[in-house]
Amino acid sequence: MKNKILSLIILLVLSACTINIPYLFTDSGAGGVAANGDGSDHWWQEAVFYEIFLRSYYDSNGDGIGDINGLTEKLDYLNDGDPDTSDDLGITAIWLMPIHPSPSYHGYDVINYYAINPEYGTMQDFQRFLDEAHSRGIHVIMDLVINHTSSQNPFFISASAGETSQYFSWYVWSDTTHGRQWYPRQVNGIEKYYYGYFCDCMPDLNYLTPEVTVQMEKITSFWLNEIGVDGFRIDAAKHLIEDGDKLENTPATHAWFKEYYQYYKNIQPDAFVIGEVAGNSTRQTTQYADREMDMIFNFEFANAIMSSVKAESNSSINSGLTFIQQDAPDWRFGTFLTNHDQNRVMSVLDGSMEKAKIAATILLTSPGTPFIYYGEEIGMQGVKPDEDIRLPMRWSAAGDMGFTSGEAWRNPQSIIPGTNVAQELLDSNSLLRYYQFLIRIRGQYPALSRGSIAQLDNRNRSIYATLRVQDPDAVLILINLSENPVRDISLRYGGEELKPGDYVLNPIYGGNSPLALKISPDGLFTITPTVELGPHQIYLYHLDQAAK
Repeated sequence: MKNKILSLIILLVLSACTINIPYLFTDSGAGGVAANGDGSDHWWQEAVFYEIFLRSYYDSNGDGIGDINGLTEKLDYLNDGDPDTSDDLGITAIWLMPIHPSPSYHGYDVINYYAINPEYGTMQDFQRFLDEAHSRGIHVIMDLVINHTSSQNPFFISASAGETSQYFSWYVWSDTTHGRQWYPRQVNGIEKYYYGYFCDCMPDLNYLTPEVTVQMEKITSFWLNEIGVDGFRIDAAKHLIEDGDKLENTPATHAWFKEYYQYYKNIQPDAFVIGEVAGNSTRQTTQYADREMDMIFNFEFANAIMSSVKAESNSSINSGLTFIQQDAPDWRFGTFLTNHDQNRVMSVLDGSMEKAKIAATILLTSPGTPFIYYGEEIGMQGVKPDEDIRLPMRWSAAGDMGFTSGEAWRNPQSIIPGTNVAQELLDSNSLLRYYQFLIRIRGQYPALSRGSIAQLDNRNRSIYATLRVQDPDAVLILINLSENPVRDISLRYGGEELKPGDYVLNPIYGGNSPLALKISPDGLFTITPTVELGPHQIYLYHLDQAAK
């Protein structure tokens, strides 16, 4: 107990003494997107990520379970490495959900951090996949589950032998129960209780024991240096170190991540770490992006997008943008629609293809680093339980939707006939083709990946209107969120990056011909001819200076 108290004191002192060097941002105007803290630019700032549950992606050997070799086979679908082709999705980074040996189907209870789940393949298979991904310009990050281990992990099995085990202090023990999240365990013939925030199968690690940190640093170095991954997604980051009844976002947790940040940057400066800090406000989560991680996921923004698209009103997304500009104007976070813990986008939007395209447009034309959950691009549906939001990918209409030549680990369920990759590739108006288009224009126009964002004032709650600017590049996004046509559109710009004057709106999507734009000194937009938006219509325009 004395050792734990001493460790906590040391950790808190380090937190208080850590020098907080302010980030240096590029001057991109009000609401501009920042450079990194070291003043440089890194690959993840312009990346488009694709989240993959390997068990459900593609089965190469017919055993019904997706595997590494299957993913390697499908890399050309994700990005074939040739910018002149158009049949690939065009993503530039992959996030792999857990791939370590685990007793569960999902893998978030790890048995061995240095190995590959044998159901998924071998380390040689993974190395080949990594080489193939890198050759196509795809970066790869993997889930790193550091809050807890599996109860079947050798560390925990040894710890259960009692205080004579070197691993006993690696976990959080008590002689008495403290209510839920404390579980009984016979330790050397005596009943003790261990802490597991998520379940009895996932005992929490005790980071007040320095050896636990040393072990996690070894694991980090192994995957970055010896294997060659590009970074990690940190699962359950806010729960790392509890303080009495305070179970998340404790000072000790922030102190630990500040030290961890220094560690992984020292061994691999261009390594990328993004944290899951679910359910917290943008203001709270941005603390983790202050020399603790490179980014966090912005759950508030995801909820704002989905709420506005579903309700056909701009109130949620406009409020979300306003708060982000106040609390995190650098947009140094991951954006998404839904992920592996949430009902799928198409199910939330009641199967509406039009609304799915609107949600995708807002995601991929906004600042931040976008993450797409596998199958989102083809409109896969799924509602909880979790297994049904992690169903096998739908590649074709054959068998188990082309996922396996055997029997899939879970029935893909033909919820929407025709929702598969093969069929959508043949349809120029499909959701898949639209995702391909959005990802490509995000890479084509610097304003969409690196520019500032300005909300354009308008009187109609059905209209989503923003302007992205990265001098000299500017893109106007106009979306009718509702099923009713809108003819009276009044837009006003309050930013300073675009000067009053005459411009030309050249259509990127949704328009047939250029329009004239005049910005008055008070920011009023006058567009000629007048723009009219049909039901759920999307317009994207590139702004160019009018010829004098």
